[in-house]
Amino acid sequence: MAKQTRTKDKADANRVTRAAGSARGTDAEAAPSDQHKLSRKDYERTLEALHVELVNLQLWVQAKGLKVCIVFEGRDGAGKGGTIKAITERVSPRVFRVVALPAPTEREQSQMYIQRYMPHLPAAGEIVIFDRSWYNRAGVERVMGFTPLEQVERFLQIAPLVEKLMVNSGIMLLKYWLDVSAEEQTRRLKARIDDGRKVWKLSPMDLLSYSRWYDYSRARDAMLAATDTQWAPWYVANAENKRRLRLNVITHLLAQIPYEKPSREKVELPKRQKAKGYTEPKVAYRRVPEKY
Repeated sequence: MAKQTRTKDKADANRVTRAAGSARGTDAEAAPSDQHKLSRKDYERTLEALHVELVNLQLWVQAKGLKVCIVFEGRDGAGKGGTIKAITERVSPRVFRVVALPAPTEREQSQMYIQRYMPHLPAAGEIVIFDRSWYNRAGVERVMGFTPLEQVERFLQIAPLVEKLMVNSGIMLLKYWLDVSAEEQTRRLKARIDDGRKVWKLSPMDLLSYSRWYDYSRARDAMLAATDTQWAPWYVANAENKRRLRLNVITHLLAQIPYEKPSREKVELPKRQKAKGYTEPKVAYRRVPEKY
């Protein structure tokens, strides 16, 4: 049994290594056809192996005091939330911090635009993930007319300079655009309408932005053209298949950050103290009903 477990672990590790090696190659590789369905079993097995690597990355970032910032952008329904959840569900929230800022307050609206994001940037030993970021100015604020076009254009000029300062300060900055088709976005948003678990994801703003597909396309094109730099490039991920998206992004992310599996001492549970006469008190606690 132990031999079978070691064989499985080795196979999973090899799968991750091959995936990471692929990510280090060309970023323009053709996406696999959905005709080759990725089963839930294969997805979960591969994700489990990637989760082990994310834990290794977490330990390495803590040990070396690295600062990592990851930005996720994309249209509504592109899969940002699910991808972030897949990254963070097995790691420490004290190391992997997710930042999803609400609409700016009146005071924040009077600040330098990027100022509200600065306090959330990573310190040593942290990985910060932005579920939407300062690029709101180039996306929703532009399309919805919340910000004059002159300010948007000024932002597109300044953003690369600010990001260069971030990188020069030691922050490793990764930016992902999740690319979903109009047909797939429609399917996903329709599915939310009747799903009580996801109805909160469909706001009036989402419906309005849905109607402005081509305005968003123009805004995206301008944003990528202006802010895709050598020091902070954009990586575009095919988001048509959610399972493939998550595996591809995690594999690519792991390949961008040089890390090693930290050596750890074997952990053994200490001996538990003796009761020395202690007995459980006979108290009528208010207990949770056991309905299941």
